Amino acid sequence: MRQVLLVLFAIIAFASVSVAQERIAFGNGTASLTGSLSNGQVRHFVFSATQGQTVTIKNSTSSVFDFRVYNEVFFDEGDYDSSASYYFEAPETGDYLFTVRKKVAGPRMARFSMTIKIK
Repeated sequence: MRQVLLVLFAIIAFASVSVAQERIAFGNGTASLTGSLSNGQVRHFVFSATQGQTVTIKNSTSSVFDFRVYNEVFFDEGDYDSSASYYFEAPETGDYLFTVRKKVAGPRMARFSMTIKIK
């Protein structure tokens, strides 16, 4: 029984470490993100920005989905943002992790639609 629990724990630990991230492709500086998530689920994306560029995020599904931007130097892993529109100036050149989360409120499963624009 103990060995079974250890194997199960190892499988769960490995699965939580290997998070799939999709690289966002920008056409003319704009990318549209869509997908479906259930309550509490998240989807991870990665985008690159150059220091000084303005990153604008439009969340047309803000009543059901929120998001967060993470960069290990300048953005901590803080709260999710439910804004319909959010922008920031990229503090450094590099990759940024963009996470979309389905809020628990509302339907059990829903489709998100967000746009990221970099100028």
